[in-house]
Amino acid sequence: MLIASDVRKSFDGQLVLKGASLEVGSGEVVSIIGPSGSGKTTLLRCINFLEKADSGSLSFQGQGYDLASISRKDVAAIRLQTGFVFQSYNLFRNRTALGNVTEGLVAARGMKIPEAQAIAMEALSKVGLAEKRDFYPHELSGGQQQRVAIARAIAAKPRIIYFDEPTSALDPELIGEVLQVIRQLAEEGMTMVIVTHEMHFARTISSKAVFMEDGSVLESGPAEAFFRSPSTQRAAAFLKSIDEDRT
Repeated sequence: MLIASDVRKSFDGQLVLKGASLEVGSGEVVSIIGPSGSGKTTLLRCINFLEKADSGSLSFQGQGYDLASISRKDVAAIRLQTGFVFQSYNLFRNRTALGNVTEGLVAARGMKIPEAQAIAMEALSKVGLAEKRDFYPHELSGGQQQRVAIARAIAAKPRIIYFDEPTSALDPELIGEVLQVIRQLAEEGMTMVIVTHEMHFARTISSKAVFMEDGSVLESGPAEAFFRSPSTQRAAAFLKSIDEDRT
């Protein structure tokens, strides 16, 4: 479904992505993990055009693009087939839960309001928030806000959803409700790329694991094999440090 090749990105002269590559098949759940500052979020943002890559290529649904020179028209067309869930929710504060989910359907896709609301209610029901349809973000917990953000993503019926540390802004007791929604999407066959620091979750949900450090992909392969016996010493040391922190 998606192949990103040799993606490079600098900020203020500092090279943040150093030729990172990523491949995602239809129905796969790909977890991108690694230490802070390794370029995980930047890679995710570049392949969804929230940041413009300095160079690299993208193949999406069999169509190839140059990341540095892709047209606005092509970006818009690709985004209509993708969803993005931010770590900080990014909800409209002056819209209800229902309004947040319908906004993109009406504004970006030109749906009539009744149709958009019906789809939005279906999405809110899927994440367990149908009864919160008329609540504003400040009336919802962090976990509920993030579930609204997920509902907004799935309402568009995307081919792939990107998650950028979807639980990092949540209190520990709220993390489980968000992870359960993502797990449900995985069981339904949704293609997803997840930047996460939740190692146990990544291990149990992922079909593929991608380990990044210092702007590069050091290891990529089946999640079960990676978490059981990583092929690089650096990935093994990283996983060991996570286990030690838990104990």
